[in-house]
Amino acid sequence: MNNVMSLAYIGLGSNLEEPVRQVRQALDELGELPLCQRVAHSSLYATPPVGPQDQPDFINAVAAIETKLSPLALLDQLQALEQRHRRRRLRHWGPRTLDLDLLLYAQHTIEHPRLRVPHPYMHERAFVLVPLEEVVSAATHSSIMLHHQPLTSWLTHLDQHQIRRLSDADATTTASV
Repeated sequence: MNNVMSLAYIGLGSNLEEPVRQVRQALDELGELPLCQRVAHSSLYATPPVGPQDQPDFINAVAAIETKLSPLALLDQLQALEQRHRRRRLRHWGPRTLDLDLLLYAQHTIEHPRLRVPHPYMHERAFVLVPLEEVVSAATHSSIMLHHQPLTSWLTHLDQHQIRRLSDADATTTASV
């Protein structure tokens, strides 16, 4: 634990057991983690799966939290939250009730056997960068740098046509996506 609040960005995803409900509940629960406060979150987005295609589409979002937890302590809390949502790791990039990824932690670069920050694949994934850009703008009213380039420049290189932002009505009617 540190005594200073750090801004962290968390990617959320679900494609099992009412994924809209799973993501919405997890967004609420992120703000209830010890020494954490949720400060902003993106809209919900429907996206096709990465990896095996024999699974349902995902619901994705990004949240910004302020935390006094160290990066590894925050990772422990995120993994415990996944377990409370009955997360099972049966196959790489397979279906899941809840996936929580620590995308960014303040301005830190972390290379640890359990954690790499910035998240090593986020710059390749529109389903992460689109909601991240939305929440960064809401939380900080500015942009962030990722691998020495503005986040917006990464977005211009990614195919975004399969990402669908859910309206409030969509999120209500697709609760069982």
